[in-house]
This record gives sequence, C-alpha cells and structure tokens, in this order.
Amino acid sequence: MLNTILARIVRLPAARSLWLKWPVGSVQTRLSFDIWARPSYAFGVHSAAQLAKALGLPGISVAEFGVAGGSGLLALEAIAREISQALNYRIDVFGFDMGTGMPQASDYRDLPHVWAKGYYRMDVDRLTARLTTAQLILGDVAHTIPEWVSRANVMPIGFIAFDLDYYSSTLQALQVFEGPAKTRLPRVFCYFDDIIWPERACHNEFVGELLAIRDFNEAHPELKLCPIHLLRHTRLNPAPWNDQMYVMHDFSDPLYCVNITPKEDAYTQHPLG
Repeated sequence: MLNTILARIVRLPAARSLWLKWPVGSVQTRLSFDIWARPSYAFGVHSAAQLAKALGLPGISVAEFGVAGGSGLLALEAIAREISQALNYRIDVFGFDMGTGMPQASDYRDLPHVWAKGYYRMDVDRLTARLTTAQLILGDVAHTIPEWVSRANVMPIGFIAFDLDYYSSTLQALQVFEGPAKTRLPRVFCYFDDIIWPERACHNEFVGELLAIRDFNEAHPELKLCPIHLLRHTRLNPAPWNDQMYVMHDFSDPLYCVNITPKEDAYTQHPLG
C-alpha cells in the first residue's frame, strides 16, 4: 500500500524534484522509485554489486565509456559511493574517454548526420579536480580498454554505461568482454545511451550502438548482449531507461549457473504470478 501511494506521488514533477533535492530514505527505497541523478546507473551498479556479493566475490569495477563533460562519471562516482556504503562492499569506478572530443566518423554506421569530429570535448583539468575516487583513463578505447582489463588489480567488471555514440567506437569498447571470465561477472549489467535519442538519429540495428550489439552477438557464440526482457513492467515508475538496460551473458563462465536466489525467496511466488 505504501509503495502504491509513493508511486503515485513521485509521478508528480514537483514531488520527484523535491525528493531528488533532499534524497531521504534508504538506498533500496530510492532505487525502487528512481530517486537518483542517473537511475539507470544506480540500477546497474546495485544489481551488479548484489550479484557479485551472492557469488562471494570481493568487489566489482563499474565504468562509463564516453565521459565527455563528466556529469555522468560524477553521478556514477556518487552512486557507487552510496551503494558501497549501504552494502558494505567494494565498488571501484572508472571513466574512459579520448579527452579531445569524438574522432572522425568511419562511415554511415557512425551516424555522421548526428555526430561529428570534435563533439563533446572534455575539460580534463576541471573534471579531474572534481573527481574524488573515480579513475579517468584517457586515450583511444581500442587500446586503453584491453590494457585496463589485463591489469591484475582490477576488480571484476559488473556494470558499464556505454555512451560512445559511434558504431565503431562502441564495437571497439565491446572488447572489454573478450578477456578471461575472471575479469567480469558472469552477467554484466550494461546501459546503452545512444539507442533511443535523438529522434533525428532514427536508431536501428543497421547503424550505431544497436549494430555494434548485433555484430558482437554474431561474433561470439557464448557471449550475448541482451536487453532485460520487459524490465519496465517490473518497475514502480516505468521510464525510457528501462529499455536501454542490457546484460552481457557469458554462458561459458563457471559461475553462470551458480544459484543466487535468497533462501527467503525460494518458495515465494513472484509478484506477477
């Protein structure tokens, strides 16, 4: 009953704005009602941390690919800090970007009618001064991501926000999933920013991030990037970001089939049943 009342109240723009300004309530309550600067990031980080804890892993890494001005990375840093404290769990944050703005588009698949070279240039010094725990890694993702994954001290990857706009850059970034199974969770939560806006992009599976996802799936028999089916129907306040959440499944990972259902849920009927 309380959740139903809150769900109605939070749909009012003024109520949601006030709750965002004064974010009272537990992490779980705010997750339920999307009371975060980036609710998609909060959902992904929290889901990944819960999965990793259930698997007995010591911590996770979360990352944003395509940082630009830094608002997303700063939000990810704050989200990870709160969820880390609430779950008493280690969450390391990383941001990847060229730093000099977007590179030259390769061909029509990069949607050059929407984006172009130099867009989203970063003020590196200003952003670095604002970060507290997140690590900013600058350079071409084709080189920086494989090098990062190969580091011995990096926690398994649990959540990634993809905001690289181009097909070519996104496909290069998906190399992150080609390392050994130990470098990531068996199910990695992903958010793809550029599959819905702007309308002039006319997103489809033959260009942009959607094409990168399709090509990745076709090239990897046991690794599959899939949207979370009907996620919006499980949310108290359905939102567009629900359709932008994917999970990278590694069906060959030794941990993939480990049962993570809490004992108290083992005999509980699901809410839609």
